Amino acid sequence: MDNILLITEDENVAEGILSKLVLLRESDSIAVCDYKTGMKALENSCVSVVILHEKQDNEQTLNYIRAIKSDNYEIILLVDKYNSEFILEAYDSGINDYYSVHSEPYEMLIKTVNCFKFRTLKIKRAHDFVLLKQLGAVNEETGFYKYKYCKEILEDFIKDPKIKNGMFIVMSVDEESKTRFSGDKLSKAIKQSVRGDDVVFVVNGGKFYLMLPNIEKSGAFAVVNKVQDILGDKIIIHAGISKIANKSYERLEKETFAAFSEACQTNETAVFLEEKVKGADEWLDDEEEKRNFKLFQNSYNHKLENVITPVFYRLQKTYEEKLFNTKIEQYSDELQSVFRLKHEKCESCLKIIYPGFTKLFISISYEGLESPENVEFSIDLKDVTQSRISKIVEGYIKEFKKFVKE
Repeated sequence: MDNILLITEDENVAEGILSKLVLLRESDSIAVCDYKTGMKALENSCVSVVILHEKQDNEQTLNYIRAIKSDNYEIILLVDKYNSEFILEAYDSGINDYYSVHSEPYEMLIKTVNCFKFRTLKIKRAHDFVLLKQLGAVNEETGFYKYKYCKEILEDFIKDPKIKNGMFIVMSVDEESKTRFSGDKLSKAIKQSVRGDDVVFVVNGGKFYLMLPNIEKSGAFAVVNKVQDILGDKIIIHAGISKIANKSYERLEKETFAAFSEACQTNETAVFLEEKVKGADEWLDDEEEKRNFKLFQNSYNHKLENVITPVFYRLQKTYEEKLFNTKIEQYSDELQSVFRLKHEKCESCLKIIYPGFTKLFISISYEGLESPENVEFSIDLKDVTQSRISKIVEGYIKEFKKFVKE
């Protein structure tokens, strides 16, 4: 059975491509047809990769891509000449990759074989998705993964080399927009903007995590901008973007939340903060900025050691016997400080993250409630005192007790 279908109106192009792909695996075979018979050829076939040769009319080519786009196979666009705008539109329409009729055989072979590998990976992920859905890890309304399973799933995905070469996004609408629209609009816009191999999680407080494999920084910004375009001017979104690289889940979440926090504070659509988390010497431009960064970092380290950690420990010991049927966990490391409460009715987490310079980012989230009162805010580093942190944590505990009683 043919597992590669070449669709072209040009016999000379067909001959050239067939000659360049002769070194594919012995089990691979290629069939050739034109645009008119392409649809029918795909109906009853075992095609894994479609190579679609562009027509002179770009819009006809894009419409054809949209028409044949399917989870059953991958699409490679074959172009006569490079046109960045057209190729980007083709990616939006559903292609997986592209090459030119003038490309070297090795380039065509590599990209075609990569499509086969990706096809295998996608089938595995689809199988995993079904299993996870049966286990209740998928949000029924959106079809996205639940945050409860985020760490476990992402830690597994991050091991994949294609995932490492990608971007991670934290996205939400701004606080003012939340009062004017239903939350499902953002999830629908995200669905229209992501690719088949992108991984999306529904997070507390109307946020979404997006794992975008095999994509550059510009591609991540393009996804965010596409979501914003779909929502229109009346609904404003903010996003933090970070490179996945070889990071742990905890580090990835911290860095991306730092970028998200800055996007909210500066009213930017998206902020990429990767450069800022590699170390002061790599992204600060002058000596004064470097000194300021180190000064604030030392101040934060002092607050962490002498304020946050002691308060967390003291309040854990104080409330361990006062909160019945509730498990209290707390820890602080270089990435974040966490104070977690676990009860059979619900689970809640308070996180303190230091994005850099003058502010701390604090988030309070709940799992297991129909309408969780999630909270996010920031405080100045100078205001981080034992009394202030104690007040925040005790207020959080008080709210938790109210939810548990209900």
